[in-house]
Amino acid sequence: MRIIGGALKNKKLNYIKNINTRPLRDYVRENVFNILEHSKKVNVILKDSIVLDLFSGVGSFGLECLSRGSKKIIFVENDKNAISILNENIDNLKLVNNYLIEENDVIEFLKNHSLNLKANIVFLDPPYKENRIKKILSRLINCSLINTKTLIIIHREKNSNDSELQNFVVVEIKYYGRSKIIFGNLSF
Repeated sequence: MRIIGGALKNKKLNYIKNINTRPLRDYVRENVFNILEHSKKVNVILKDSIVLDLFSGVGSFGLECLSRGSKKIIFVENDKNAISILNENIDNLKLVNNYLIEENDVIEFLKNHSLNLKANIVFLDPPYKENRIKKILSRLINCSLINTKTLIIIHREKNSNDSELQNFVVVEIKYYGRSKIIFGNLSF
């Protein structure tokens, strides 16, 4: 794994090598960022944005955002091994203070956070087996971290059931192998 673009382009990223973790593949991440930067359907400016990286794992999405000029990334992850490798990646990239790591369950974080900011982008990359998407989206609507203009990007398995995406206005869906990337906004 590596950083695809920006100031940290081609820097290597460490990742977990086990069957329980599914890192976002480089080519999928590259396509997501091409859409973020060039699609007329997606209305977001990556530079100087605040990004909420939920189920961040080893941080490949958020670190890519930092490489491309995002102002701040909030990584939310509860797996201690993933957080350890995320910290290694941050150290290796020599990042100083434009990130925050929240070691917590995503729903608990959304329910109890004390942050005073609005995210421009939320990247939601749960394990494929995660069945609380509806609850997570509901918590996002009811927390103070987003507004109606916040772009939500959801990474799911290609055959996942989209009926759990209530109050979610789909802007674009892309498929890459087993992955489905859904871009949209929450209506509230």
